[in-house]
Parts: sequence; C-alpha cells; structure tokens
Amino acid sequence: MDKNTIWAIVLSTLVIIASYLILPKFIPGLNPAFSRQNTVQTTEDTTELAQAAEPQELNLSELSETDITEDSETAEEAQTALVEQKYTIKTDKVEAVFTNKGGDIISYKLLDHKDMDTSDFVQLSDNVNSKNRTCAIAFGKSDAKIIDEIFDTEVNGKTITFTKTMNVNGKKTTLRKVYSFMDGEYVFKLDVLIHTADSTGIDIGGTAYTLRTSPQIGPHFNPKQNRYERREFIAYNGQKYKKIILGNGQFKEYEKDFIWSGIAGKYFVELVVPSAAENIKTAYYSSNVEINNYANAQALIERNAFSGSDVSDTYYMYFGPRNDKDLKRYNIAENNGWNFGGKKLSQALQTSGWLNWLEKILKVVLEFLNKLVHNWGLSIIIMTILLKLIMFPLSKKQSLGSLKMQELQPKMKALQDKYKNDQQKLQQETSKLYQQAGYNPASGCLPMLFQFLVLFAMYNLFNNYFEFRGAMFIPGWIPDLSTGDSVFTWEKNIAIISSMTGNHLRLLPVIYVITQLLSGKITQYGQAGTAGQSQATMKFMMYGMPLMFFFMFYNAPSGLLLYWLTSNILQIFQQLIINKMMKEKRAEKENGGFTAKTQTVIPPKAKGKKK
Repeated sequence: MDKNTIWAIVLSTLVIIASYLILPKFIPGLNPAFSRQNTVQTTEDTTELAQAAEPQELNLSELSETDITEDSETAEEAQTALVEQKYTIKTDKVEAVFTNKGGDIISYKLLDHKDMDTSDFVQLSDNVNSKNRTCAIAFGKSDAKIIDEIFDTEVNGKTITFTKTMNVNGKKTTLRKVYSFMDGEYVFKLDVLIHTADSTGIDIGGTAYTLRTSPQIGPHFNPKQNRYERREFIAYNGQKYKKIILGNGQFKEYEKDFIWSGIAGKYFVELVVPSAAENIKTAYYSSNVEINNYANAQALIERNAFSGSDVSDTYYMYFGPRNDKDLKRYNIAENNGWNFGGKKLSQALQTSGWLNWLEKILKVVLEFLNKLVHNWGLSIIIMTILLKLIMFPLSKKQSLGSLKMQELQPKMKALQDKYKNDQQKLQQETSKLYQQAGYNPASGCLPMLFQFLVLFAMYNLFNNYFEFRGAMFIPGWIPDLSTGDSVFTWEKNIAIISSMTGNHLRLLPVIYVITQLLSGKITQYGQAGTAGQSQATMKFMMYGMPLMFFFMFYNAPSGLLLYWLTSNILQIFQQLIINKMMKEKRAEKENGGFTAKTQTVIPPKAKGKKK
C-alpha cells in the first residue's frame, strides 16, 4: 500500500470522527433527525423557523357545573362527574381510549399493525401529557392552554359524546365534541358543536378555537440512533403538496391555504380534513415540547372566529398507515364507509417528487416479483439483478468512453498548451478533435445520470416502502426489512458506541463496506493509466467513501442495505467483464488494430525443384 493510499485512509477517518463526534459539540443541531438547528426543508422552498412562542393563558373563568341534559343531577352524581374517567371505543382497526378531561384521546392503537420494539400495537397518540393531548381543543389561538376540565360523557355504540358548559370571556358557552367510529375504517369523524348565550359568537384575536393532532405520532423511536425516521408537517391545497421536515424547538405558522394538513412519520400519518376548509384560519406546526429527549411533532388547526349563537364543524381524521392501499380508499367516496372522497389523501404518501413515475414502475416490478417468490428480501435481490442486466450496456459504454478519453488526453494537452490564451479557439479545436475521434463527451455522462436516477428512486422506495415493515428475510438475522439487521444486542449503553449503533451489532453494513472496497479496487485496476488528480480522487472514493457510508448507513433499513449489497456484488462481476474488454481494446490499439488472437502469420512459399 503506497503512501498516498495510507494518507487517504487516515484523512477520511479523521473527517468521519470530526463529523460524528466533534462537530456536534460546537455546532448544535447536526443530528439529521429532529435537528435543533432552525432549518425547514420543503418540496418547493426553504422556510426559516421561528423560535417557540411561550404559552399564553386565556381569560377563562371557572367552569360552570350546569349540565345541558334535561334531567337534574343529585349532589352525589355531580361529584362523581368531576372525577376523571377513561372510555374505550374499539373497532376491527383501532382502539381509542378517551378521557373525560377535555374529551380528548389519550391512546390510539392500530390493531392491524405491530410495534417492532414493544411487541404491542402501534401507538399513534404518543407523548401525551396533562398539557397536550390528541384532539384537544383550546378556545383561542394555537398558543392557548387546552381545556382541561371534566366533561359529561355519553357512549352510544361506536360514538362517544363529551359536553361541557363554561364561561368563555364572561360568556356562557357550551362545547360538545362527538367522535364517531366505524368498522373497517382508519378515518373517524369529529363533530365540534358550540352554543353561546348570545349571537356575538366567539372571537379571540380572530380565532374561535384550535384543534390539535397527537402531541407526537408513534411508533416511538430514538432520533439520535434512527436517522432514517423523521416527522413532517404535510399539507395539500388541492393542487400542490407541501412537506416540512420538523426539528426541535419549532413553533411556526403555515401561511398557505390547504384542504387538509397533518403530521406524518415514515410509515404512519395523522390527517385533519375539515369538511369546510373555508372556515379554517391557519395551521401551526410545532415541535416545541421535549419529554425524555423525544420532541413532539404536532399540527394545530385554528378555526376562524364566528358570529351567531351556534356553530357546527365536522372534521374527518385519518389516523393510520401511510401506504397507498389504505389512503387511496378515501380518494373516492364510494370506496369507503364514510362516503368521504374528493380530497386526494393519497397525496400524503412518501414519493420521490418528480421521479415518482420511476418509483411507481419499480414498485410494480417489485410487487410482481413478490407474488412469484413470496419473499420481499428475495424480491429485492432479483429486481437488483434485473436492473444491473438492463444497465450493463450503459456501464459498458461509459467504460469504453473513459478509455477513449484516456487516448485523447495527450492531444488535448497539446491543444491546451497551444491555445491557452484563446479559449474560443481551444473549444473549437477540442470539438474538432472529438469529431475526428468519434467521441461524444456526453456519452459518459448520460449512463451515469440514468443510474443516479434509478439509485435515487430505489433509495426512496426501499427506505419508505410500507410492505417492508415486519417483512422477514432471514430468521435470526434479518427479521424486519424496515429496520437494521442484528446478530447481537447488548443491554448496557457504551457511551459514543451505543449512540451510533443502538446497541446492535450489525453484519450487513460490514459486508457492504467490504464489497464496496473490493468493487473500488477492481474499478481502479480497470482504469489503469489515469494519473494526477483523477488518481487521487479515485483513492478517496475507493477508501474514504465506504468508511463514511459505514457510519452513515449503519442503522439503515436492511431492505435498503440488501439492495446496495447485491448491487455491489453484481458490480464486481460486471467490472471484471468490463476490465477484460478494456484490456483487449488496449491490446488491439497497441497492435495497430489487431489483437494477438486475430493476427495470422502466413509463411512464405517454399521453393522446390521441378521434377
């Protein structure tokens, strides 16, 4: 191993150590998931974050004990009603637990989906506390305190109603929240009914009330270890879809119109769809409160102030999987029990943006293969093989183009020296040289561009594909393609190591790095003859990048790593074939167009005596 190679390895290792261990101590917010840095990424623009606003208390007087029902209560019954109680509504899809404090949801489990860490059902109502609950309402703006008083409760089948009469800014006001559930549906309906003592309605700074999603959407995860999980505020206005990646310490208004909005994780989503979007004033996205190093990620929907003594608002709430099968049912009213449609909830899916068309094609192929082999891991391997076979002609053309470029280097250097003071003439002569040699510079770029497009689409597909959740490939090693593999787990935290590894010894990243190093070495051998800066760059790519990728992808989903690992192994065999072809081409050039196999020696005719 030469001196330059050793330096490349040493410098790459120092860069990695600095990136992961030193820089975060001096530059807060380098953690990609729930970064404390005030930066927001959107699909169309970048928005600056505002510092979190301090909560402000509304001028609410003590709540009245008046019951809106016609039957009078005894003193004992009234006292019982002031005790917090819990109620459960269960369908074949969800189990929702309510508290009569505020009439809010304190637990919301999806009965079709398991949490891989807890072995319980996925909990969407996470990070709940006394100041922040799912579907909580606050009179006034989004920085107001939620209503935390005891409500009267009535349960009727899969419908639960909470009612409370109180004084709001000196005005007698009755609030009623009605939750309705249905078997077979991830959507539930929330009706908010308000009656005031006079016709002036409710106007607190232009807002009547604020409705919240869950303080944090589950399943629970450690943002310091799982860099492939994140939380997003999402919204759709009927034409454009917006996504804002949430970090810590955020509390900011979403200043655009929408017909629905909500909070999304990698595999699950909570959407709030008002039946009358014109009544919505604005929305806020918040990750302002952090409990046990687990920041909240919440959408807060402000309702416009209203006049009159009565108002009735309906919200359709989708709390469920972020997958195509379940979301698209609510695009068309006839496809779901609520007869709800026309809002394009499937826009909430994870996509590759403008490469969404390519991702859809790859998904169709992957699903077709899985129907044949009934194993998602094997399907990934087969599809990777097919893609490599399809792209082999492009890779071959790119390699032969680099060989042609090497041959032209001496002539190009001569032109650069000759016309160093005349750039226009240099471009003309260089173009003429390319034409004479039959070489197109773009021929090497286009294959690489196409491969990058496929790689990007595959990354998004394998990193976010819902069907990989819980999909086993190899028992005991890769039990879930949506998480990292594990061959050994230790319980005791080991300072820096545990923060990067999550207390798991993983084999896939190690094999991936080995194959990446081997692939780089073989590729470098095939491009022998390249010198100077290109050679130094090649060494960094060969040694530095795999080491960086090892730390970056250590906790990556095993389905994604399986794709990259298979691709690396195939790349090794592909490069060996290309290296052999390039070696033959070089030999052909050196022999004036004839290789050793094609040269034929014709012996002179022997002179013989005539008989």
